[in-house]
Amino acid sequence: MLSMTAVKKIYRTNSIETYALSGIDIEVREGEFVAIMGPSGCGKTTFLNVAGLLDTFDQGSYLLDGQDVSRLSDASMSRIRNEKIGFIFQSFNLIPDLDVFDNVDVPLRYRGWNAKKRKEAITESLQRVGLSGRIKHLPSQLSGGQQQRVAFARALVGEPSLILADEPTGNLDSHMAEGILDLLDEINQDGATVVMVTHDATIAKRAHRLVRLLDGQVVEADSVPHRSAFSLVESL
Repeated sequence: MLSMTAVKKIYRTNSIETYALSGIDIEVREGEFVAIMGPSGCGKTTFLNVAGLLDTFDQGSYLLDGQDVSRLSDASMSRIRNEKIGFIFQSFNLIPDLDVFDNVDVPLRYRGWNAKKRKEAITESLQRVGLSGRIKHLPSQLSGGQQQRVAFARALVGEPSLILADEPTGNLDSHMAEGILDLLDEINQDGATVVMVTHDATIAKRAHRLVRLLDGQVVEADSVPHRSAFSLVESL
């Protein structure tokens, strides 16, 4: 699903070069649930941004679902993001002036679907996350856990093959966090590939495999226990 080889991301000022990714090599296979860990500033978020085609990179190669996405135009990257990738952020990133229905509708509008098809998809996605009774609520009228579920519904509504989650439980209490992790498990069991950045080792154990980053490189990749019967893939 995702394969990076010697990928470098460099931020430049007048006289300084900062390597956010220093030749990262990583492979995530279709159907995996991978947790990414590492200290602050190790490149976790940069990796997700590059993986999700939200940012470009300077050197190396990147294959996404078998396609070389190294040098795509902005329009091509936008199309692939919309069709193949679902994003879940720690800060939810909901639009405050839109109700739940319209927040989930945002990615579908770029697909050109008619109103009936969009409504059916949105209704199904909100039912899946248990928010069918909150369709007309604004984000400010929801709890943190409910807002994150709206973010899940928005990520899932287009049936992406890859879910990228950046600290998805970071703003939630332990009870709400468990519910969000259960949703990630369910999404993965339904066939989506999940890559989750977290700083919490307990949360990382919900994944099939743990990858550690340091200074923009993979320094360790291990299998970790998982409560499902999923067959663990080999380490990198």
